[in-house]
Amino acid sequence: MKKKEPAPKEKGPPKFRPFEGQLKELAKKQKEEEQKKKAEEARKAAEAKAQKKKPPPPAPTPPIARQSTLTKQERDELAALDRSHDDEFFFRRLMSGVQPIGQDQRGRVGTAPKLPPREAKAAPAHDPDAEARDHLMNLVEGGARFEVTDDGQRLEGRRVDLADGTYRRLRRGEFPIDARLDLHGKTAGDARDALERFLKEKRARRDRVVLVIHGRGEHSPAGSGVLRGEIGAWLSQGRASQHVAAFATAHGDDGGEGALYVLLRP
Repeated sequence: MKKKEPAPKEKGPPKFRPFEGQLKELAKKQKEEEQKKKAEEARKAAEAKAQKKKPPPPAPTPPIARQSTLTKQERDELAALDRSHDDEFFFRRLMSGVQPIGQDQRGRVGTAPKLPPREAKAAPAHDPDAEARDHLMNLVEGGARFEVTDDGQRLEGRRVDLADGTYRRLRRGEFPIDARLDLHGKTAGDARDALERFLKEKRARRDRVVLVIHGRGEHSPAGSGVLRGEIGAWLSQGRASQHVAAFATAHGDDGGEGALYVLLRP
């Protein structure tokens, strides 16, 4: 006798799940955000690792020290000139009352013309030694040992114990120009004072060669500059000369006959 098969269960109506789609979408977004977060963390870790391996930046290059263009022999000779300055001063002081005898000038370049001594400033009544001091200063200012030549176009001068090689380099314009002074439009007195201050300042700053522009005098009545006739004496005598080792007319690119290269003492 056959067993009766159970009757199939009747399917009821589908369950109502109103938030099922939203929950799936939310889970999908959450998964995507987690993946993005992991990718970002991996990227940052890779950058940090690369940064550790990156070599440190190179140290800044120190400024290049200014190289002297003078040879050792020339530096030694200029230093000797400076050391001899005090000896020269005291020698003139001791010999101030001695009259020089005639000297054989054959083969010597003409020496610079002497400037008239400055008038001594009026001394106060309570200072009886002022006149003697002014007299000594005039002797020192007028006694620099220079040889000067002037053919009407080129003006040149040097201390007698300056090395020939250094003097030639100055005349050829081989030294770099460290500073310039333009004396155009100044009276002779103002130009002389400006020149003295300029040379003193640049020598204290350890400059070697400066350019002094005195002008050609093309508009002057005599056709030659007033300063052109004075500047050679200023540079070879008086206060300015104590800072000067040599001077020479500049090349055309630097002013030609209207300017001078001036080599300063160390």
